[in-house]
Amino acid sequence: MISYTLNVNGIDYPVAADQGRNLLSVLRTEVGLTGTKEGCDDCECGACMVLLDGQPVNSCSYLAVQAQGRAVTTVEGLQQGDEMHPLQRNILEEGGVQCGFCTPGMLVSACALLERNPSPSEEDVRIGLSGNLCRCTGYAKIVKAVQRTAAELQS
Repeated sequence: MISYTLNVNGIDYPVAADQGRNLLSVLRTEVGLTGTKEGCDDCECGACMVLLDGQPVNSCSYLAVQAQGRAVTTVEGLQQGDEMHPLQRNILEEGGVQCGFCTPGMLVSACALLERNPSPSEEDVRIGLSGNLCRCTGYAKIVKAVQRTAAELQS
């Protein structure tokens, strides 16, 4: 067991955990943020996606101790005060959420995409979300919501 600090969504959290614990587990249990989901536990589904210094990372395969000194953003950190991120609002309005299990990873990946590419094509969005599996929606409404958000953020 070692002690270290994780900066998650702009807040420092002191953590005491085994060195071999993955970031997903530490975020959910020690930090108490449960928006990040465990799906496949094998980097295949994207439900565990977080941003590490602004880059999408599968937290199921990333050691928590490696995140020390870096900025971790979870789906909870996308919200702006009491306001949902425009992407969160648009995905809900477009009907891009059914069971909701993939939603945190989709949101995190889409936010990273829009940061890199503020005006993505449909193909860009599909590639940007390709690490996230959804079994309910068929992706069309999610892609539309990402493009709608991009247009809103540009104006």
